[in-house]
Amino acid sequence: MGQSPPVVLGRENSLCDPFTFLSSSSAFISGEGFRVEIAVEIVDYTAELPDECLAFVFQFLGPGDRNRCSLVCKRWFRVDGWSRHRLSLNAQSEIVSSLPSLFTRFDSVTKLALRCSRKSISLTDDALLTISIRCRNLTRLKLRGCREITDEGMSTFAKNSKKLRKLSCGSCMFGAKALNAVLDHCANLEELSVKRLRGIHDGAEPIGPGAAASSLKMICLKELVNGQSFAPLVLGSKNLKTVKIIHCLGDWDSVLQLIGNRNRNYKENLNCDINYGSSDSNRSPLMEIHLERLQVSDIGLSAISKCTKIENLHIVKTPECSNYGLVCVAENCKLLRKLHIDGWRTNRIGDEGLIAVAKHCSNLQELVLIGVNATHVSLSAIACNCSKLERLALCGSGTIGDTEIACIAAKCMALKKLCIKGCPISDIAIEALGSGCPNLVKIKVRKCRGVSGDAGEWL
Repeated sequence: MGQSPPVVLGRENSLCDPFTFLSSSSAFISGEGFRVEIAVEIVDYTAELPDECLAFVFQFLGPGDRNRCSLVCKRWFRVDGWSRHRLSLNAQSEIVSSLPSLFTRFDSVTKLALRCSRKSISLTDDALLTISIRCRNLTRLKLRGCREITDEGMSTFAKNSKKLRKLSCGSCMFGAKALNAVLDHCANLEELSVKRLRGIHDGAEPIGPGAAASSLKMICLKELVNGQSFAPLVLGSKNLKTVKIIHCLGDWDSVLQLIGNRNRNYKENLNCDINYGSSDSNRSPLMEIHLERLQVSDIGLSAISKCTKIENLHIVKTPECSNYGLVCVAENCKLLRKLHIDGWRTNRIGDEGLIAVAKHCSNLQELVLIGVNATHVSLSAIACNCSKLERLALCGSGTIGDTEIACIAAKCMALKKLCIKGCPISDIAIEALGSGCPNLVKIKVRKCRGVSGDAGEWL
């Protein structure tokens, strides 16, 4: 290992010592009339590596490279098989006959993704049963477009998949019965992501936490007709940290009020659990809430302000929310570290709400403002009071110009990353950034017509 290939020198017509060439050799005639032959011996440098080390190397490769490596030799084929923990399959019905041999080879799969296009027929309940029997160590499952899987199939799968920790399902036909079965049998479930489930409709049965009440930490609901049926699940999950509700129909103020009361009761019970042994004393507070494209008003925002331990809040394209709701959140959620606001250019959130954030949320590290017409009044307050601010994004605002950027450059000493998009700034703002923000390492400027290419080169 590490040595140069052997070289044989001799007269053109002389006899040389015999060599066994394991690969093609090259020959040429030098200027002195010598014939030069180079024998390159192919050496398998992985032969002395233990299988575990070879498997560790495979972990750094993408799926395509791993597939190609498995064709090199029988050993690599075998090591790739037992060390492959993540598998993504085209879940068409034709794959059913290949499942036994497939999971005989990949017998250590813990993360499985099943995807089927709209134009194809997906695998059925029987195939899902086969997978649940073969993959006894499955901890993560992602289903996309598997429209042939029913409530009964998911229920059977859940009974055989007690180790499941993460479930993500989208564009499937099963509904509340299937999800309740998963929550009843998968006591270790930590993350549940549900998107565009056809079986979740008006009148669907409530979805409760079941056996996963103590383990569930994240719930994500996207594009559901009746997402409110998940309210018992959210309220009953004792250790829930993150709730994401995105583009779900219906009025969500009432659900957010229930969530706020849940956390207020947690705080009250926390003060008396030592003396009275409250059953809610083991609950954990919510720390992250995403609200996007929802029918939510200031009633909902003031309700979640009772979740005083929130560190990450996204208010995205909720046109009924205003400064009043944001002020309520700022005054109560003083541990806020990340705040994303997309005001959708409704001008209902602006300086008043942001000044409250500056006044009460001194731990703020990341602020994203999209379609929010903030001015130097609020940005100056944030720059002065939020001394830990490291990441700032200002997009689509007609009021953020050179004066506002100069204010940020002069006062945001901890700022590391700055993004400015679609704002009326000029080269003057870029020059100000070059003179300030000593810790700035990344600047992204897009669709700002007043900024020339020369400013970027100078910066």
